[in-house]
Amino acid sequence: MSAPPMDAAAAVSTPAKAASQSTPAKSIALVLLCTVIGAAAQILLRMGAEFIGSGEGIVSLLTNWPLMGGYVCLGANTLLLVIALREGQLSVLYPIIALTYVWVAVLSPMFFPDSLNAFKVIGIFLVVGGVSLIGAGSRR
Repeated sequence: MSAPPMDAAAAVSTPAKAASQSTPAKSIALVLLCTVIGAAAQILLRMGAEFIGSGEGIVSLLTNWPLMGGYVCLGANTLLLVIALREGQLSVLYPIIALTYVWVAVLSPMFFPDSLNAFKVIGIFLVVGGVSLIGAGSRR
């Protein structure tokens, strides 16, 4: 005799299970590290973009150290994110990735002729506030 087919709704975790699930601090720390590594990747890719076209063919791309460093950071970022997501709630961890935009906005003026203006600063506060609200909402 075979087991009855499982209802699709039963396959999804129940609200009681979801409420008892919490996101470990280790997962949050890994995602925060991902935001820094992701920002470094974006900055390195931007630096590498300045050298594209200055050489010929694939060799010039493979010897473009900022570009390659950016790709290495993106790979490390992806691996760390997968590890973090294994144990934490996606709805809590993934919005934290938005902090990458904050790091890029703050660090870009140090490396490029970018500047922070009032709109960017307000946007940074909105992003940080939104991520904080999502984190606080996950504790209820």
